[in-house]
Amino acid sequence: MPVNSMTGFARFEGETRDASFVWELRSVNGKTLEVRLRLPPGLEGIEGDVRRLIGARLSRGNVQASLSLRRVEEAAPPFVIHREMLDAVLRLSGELVRDGHATIPSADGLLALRGVIDVAERVPTPDETAIRQRDVLAGLERAVDCMAEARAAEGEQLASILTGRIDEIERLTDAAEADPSRRVEAIRERLARQVADLAGAGAALDPARLHAEAALIATRADVREELDRLRAHVQAGRDLLAQGGPIGRRLDFLAQEFNRESNTLCSKSNSTSLTAIGLELKVVVDQLREQVQNLE
Repeated sequence: MPVNSMTGFARFEGETRDASFVWELRSVNGKTLEVRLRLPPGLEGIEGDVRRLIGARLSRGNVQASLSLRRVEEAAPPFVIHREMLDAVLRLSGELVRDGHATIPSADGLLALRGVIDVAERVPTPDETAIRQRDVLAGLERAVDCMAEARAAEGEQLASILTGRIDEIERLTDAAEADPSRRVEAIRERLARQVADLAGAGAALDPARLHAEAALIATRADVREELDRLRAHVQAGRDLLAQGGPIGRRLDFLAQEFNRESNTLCSKSNSTSLTAIGLELKVVVDQLREQVQNLE
């Protein structure tokens, strides 16, 4: 199953019996799936179907879906003349003309008066409404398919980037494992110098207590568990990418675990070389987390 991004755009133009329509879909990152709709008047009844169709293909992201509808103009739209209003206007204009307050009005002037003539809006029949909704929803399916393809294409690129970041984390883990400061001899020499400095200070030091403190310091400086967990997380990340599908949340949690181990590695470090590796590891983990935020 492919890894999908949460960002994408799709546009689909279609036609129905008496109109043309355009669907536009935009998707950005989101914790859950949130769909915002903009539908033209008369098509509010398809909102539930729209949400169902989008939810069947997308699992996360903020999706904006807008539908524009353009009705086909009729050659001779029907109109209605309000006779009572026209008769009242004629009577009034006749009185004004007779009294010398106005000239004889023209026919087009009378018909242009508000309320005298109206264009009758044709109301679609239930069958026509059903056909329009069917065609519009079919167009939405095509648009959602295009959106899913766009998100999958970007997801493929993201998967390649994430694989590279995980490979880099593994490389740095290997470098920390092989760092000379972690050798038993290096730790023993470092502790011996520290004990010698303390003994040279002239204070009365208990050799048994010194030995116990040295062992405690060595234990606290050991990063074996952190390195083992980093390797386990690397394998888990690769398994998730191979699995595919909506893995964004799980990879985000894994990135937090990577960050925790890299912080602990830096805090336990007792050498500049191991600290440098830990800091570089933190940079790569941050890059990983940033890209994971785009995954579905």
